[in-house]
Amino acid sequence: MTETREKYFENYETMVSVFGELDANIRRIGEAFGVDILAIGACLTVKGEVAAVEDAMSALCALEQLAVKHPISSAQVESVIDRVKAGERPDVEGMLGAVAVTARGKIVRAKTFGQKAYVDAIKSNGVVFGVGPAGTGKTYLAVALALQAFKSGEVDRIVLTRPAVEAGEKLGFLPGDLNEKVDPYLRPLFDALREFLGEDAYQKLIEKGVIEVAPLAYMRGRTLSGSFIILDEAQNTTPEQMKMFLTRMGEGSKIVVTGDITQIDLPKGQLSGMKHAMAVLKDVKGIKIVELTSKDVVRNEFVARIIEAYDRFEKGGDNKSDKKII
Repeated sequence: MTETREKYFENYETMVSVFGELDANIRRIGEAFGVDILAIGACLTVKGEVAAVEDAMSALCALEQLAVKHPISSAQVESVIDRVKAGERPDVEGMLGAVAVTARGKIVRAKTFGQKAYVDAIKSNGVVFGVGPAGTGKTYLAVALALQAFKSGEVDRIVLTRPAVEAGEKLGFLPGDLNEKVDPYLRPLFDALREFLGEDAYQKLIEKGVIEVAPLAYMRGRTLSGSFIILDEAQNTTPEQMKMFLTRMGEGSKIVVTGDITQIDLPKGQLSGMKHAMAVLKDVKGIKIVELTSKDVVRNEFVARIIEAYDRFEKGGDNKSDKKII
């Protein structure tokens, strides 16, 4: 049984945002739910099977709510589609909630439902693993929430660490002091801190030791209390390093571990500490594992396409040994 429904837009700018460039968003809605969508002026006509039309209308209404506040990204369109297809009501209000504000006044929000789940997990749990490909905001959002926790008095300092020079942490051959050696490997964290704090505030907090940066090897033997601790690029830890790091957690601290398990640089045959920890700790109370996907990528849309292409290649048998790659 087919049905035809109409949706009118009272605000022109909202309508344009919902439609997308060259009507890309409404075409995607039509493809996703198997309905025909015709745009005439400020009116959309949706035609198809009753259930499909209902789902398409739900998605369009969610996008309209988002568009009232800010331009819609392709990642948000995909998130809305996924939620509706799963029979869930898109948490638009949650997505619109501000996570933080940059030094220049830009409001940072969770742009996908995956990011929203990640933000909520960090706020509600003591240890969170943020796992996913490049461009999903794992590190950026963790830094934003770390600064929010510091400003609100929840923690006294922020500790940033990662395995340097892949997993070996062999810093000796690099020129300069410790900060100069580590700087190239923690650049994404530094850039995020500068964006949220501004250069002057950032330098002051570094000088006061409120923000501490160190390679993972320097965590051994310490107990970190009252701290928001971020371990970045965690896929390149060994199980021993990961256990050492997680057991540094003291009273009043929170840990966020970020990484991409498809980008492991460890020697062949070496188990990733991140993958190992995810298996060991998956049922431990207060520890949450959030897996982000290509649908949560908020960089250039080509990043998501590239990630999906690699996934298809690796899972589809195109990389079998009998096929020569030049």
